[in-house]
Amino acid sequence: KNNESVYEWKVINPINNYNIVPYIGKYVNWKDNYSSITGNNLELSYWVLDYNLEKATPQFNRDTPRMLAAFEYWFGPYPFQEDGYKLVESPHLGMEHQSAIAYGNGFANGYRGRDLSGTGWGKDWDYIIIHESGHEWFANNITTKDIADMWVHEGFTMYSEVLFIEYHYGREGADAYCRGVRTRIRNDRPIIGQYGVNDEGSGDMYNKGAGFLHHLRETINNDSLFRGILKGLNKDFYHQTIDSKDVEAYFIQKTGLPLQPLFDQYLRTNKIPILEYAQTNNKLKLRLTNCNEQLSMPIRIDGKQTQNITITTAWQEFNISEGISIKNISDNFYFTKKEASSSL
Repeated sequence: KNNESVYEWKVINPINNYNIVPYIGKYVNWKDNYSSITGNNLELSYWVLDYNLEKATPQFNRDTPRMLAAFEYWFGPYPFQEDGYKLVESPHLGMEHQSAIAYGNGFANGYRGRDLSGTGWGKDWDYIIIHESGHEWFANNITTKDIADMWVHEGFTMYSEVLFIEYHYGREGADAYCRGVRTRIRNDRPIIGQYGVNDEGSGDMYNKGAGFLHHLRETINNDSLFRGILKGLNKDFYHQTIDSKDVEAYFIQKTGLPLQPLFDQYLRTNKIPILEYAQTNNKLKLRLTNCNEQLSMPIRIDGKQTQNITITTAWQEFNISEGISIKNISDNFYFTKKEASSSL
């Protein structure tokens, strides 16, 4: 009518208002299908400006199925099956618009062509496709009630990059990538902000959030259980608004571990614990400092034999097996190490 065209975009699932955005341009579209772990045939729909079709096609076709394979393994089924998955070129870098991910990474690998971790493990995949799509599980499926808890969105999604690498390239690369992004942490203030005043906390919610989750995984020391918790969060809080305390309580319930002081330390302070140590022959003294008094950490020391010990803020002495030293404590734990004075 009157040379006007009307376009309709339908979303069946509940959607957050910040996840709605119009795109206007001379777009071209192609489609594909992905066999979801649900048994459904998930529609993939790609939208790019007409002059970018040749560059976009191999990039989108390569990394979208790889992303879905990794994230459905770690997090469970893609949470918006009825709406399908869409990737839409945008004039900005990217955004987790629900079931229509915004993409503006220039059809390049890495983050605008560079590896944020500095390790080499982030250069063989498109950062924006992986990161922004990870938000479909953490931010869009599970959404926090207050932006003070936005670490649940960004920390878990930053960690999804680690899990993507692990799924496709192995644990060694995932560990290295996580340690690499950890070097970007500023520890300027806590990553949980103040509630009720539009305060989203420190930007460390990305890198520190991921580093903390890797530390938490090492603490749990059971990858099958850890993966089950990630999938359980997305199943039990499916399409719900929650807060950080819900996530924390879920981990505590499923592991049976006293994890609350750990959450309080890494989420509600900007202090990174210091592991003080003194070692002579087969005796090892350990304690935690620069932390809350209630903090205790189960840690694993690898060597010819593996020892599992729990350290607290009080000095403890451990008999250690031959060949084991402080150097054998995994660097996946997020604390600093400091040798105590020789007078101990």
